[in-house]
This record gives sequence, structure tokens and C-alpha cells, in this order.
Amino acid sequence: MWKAFEEMETLGWTAKKRPRMLAVQAAGCAPIVRAFQAGEKEAAEFANARTVASGLRVPKAIGDFLILNILGESNGGAIAVGAEEMIRVAREIGAKAGLFFCPKDAACFAAFKLLRRNKAIASGERVVIFQYRFGNQVFGSVLNADSNAPEQQGPSYFRLTAKIEMRFAKALAGSA
Repeated sequence: MWKAFEEMETLGWTAKKRPRMLAVQAAGCAPIVRAFQAGEKEAAEFANARTVASGLRVPKAIGDFLILNILGESNGGAIAVGAEEMIRVAREIGAKAGLFFCPKDAACFAAFKLLRRNKAIASGERVVIFQYRFGNQVFGSVLNADSNAPEQQGPSYFRLTAKIEMRFAKALAGSA
């Protein structure tokens, strides 16, 4: 995303001031958080990494030095979120917005709530959470795993995804 902001800046599409970037990792696998807090330029492998958020189990990031550089350059930060908090927020999103989020999906929202509570994100500050998958896609993968059939992502899949994204945007707008 940092590169995308740079490219938009070059094209004159955005102002020169770039956003503050924050990294969110699972508490049981947080090499970037640990390295950022220690002021390191690279992140050591996170030994015995464990998390309920399998998509966040990355004990050694390939671009760790790039991530850490961007966090520092943007005056950003890094935060680790525990499994219980991810699960609680996933359930909360399901109850309030009717969306299925797995723990990985909920991690950024759990971090947002923690950062707001600690005043690291100010009231009224604009925040964009980059979310690349929703639980429905993970759920679909699980359903298709037993049949060994490729996932079907035809028109009904895309309609479902569009409905979820609209509901998600409305739920966020209502809770901002």
C-alpha cells in the first residue's frame, strides 16, 4: 500500500502527506511487532509461533525490513492482538453487521478498538482498514475441501461478495 500511495502522489492524485501505517499481528506470532518495539531494522524469526488466526501465522516475513522501514517513515506503529480479542470482535461483527469474520479478519478491527481505547488513534481521525478477504471466502474453501473440486466463483459468488461488502461498509459507517 505504501508503494501505491507513492505512485498516486507521483501522479498528483494525492497530497504529499502520506498516512500513518500500522502493522497488526497475532500475539502468538508477532515478529514485526517485536522488532518494531525493539527498534530493529529486521525481524528475527518468531520461534514456536502459534495463533488461532492461521492467516497471520508468518514467523518470518520476507519483506520485514521494508515493513519496519515504512512503519518508522510513516510515524506508524505495530500492535499484537490476542486470540480471545480476535474471536470476541469476530463475534461482535457477526452480531452487529451479520458478517462472518474469522479471527484473522477480525484482528485489524480488534487492534483498532485497542488503539482507540488507548488514544493512539484520536477521536475523529480517519482510518482505513485494508481487508483482503472475508470469512465467507475461507468458509467456502472449507466447504469445498472435502470434494476436491475447485472453488466455484461464478456470478452468485460475486453477488454475495458485493452484498457483504455493502453491508460491511454500512456497519462501519454506523459505528464510526
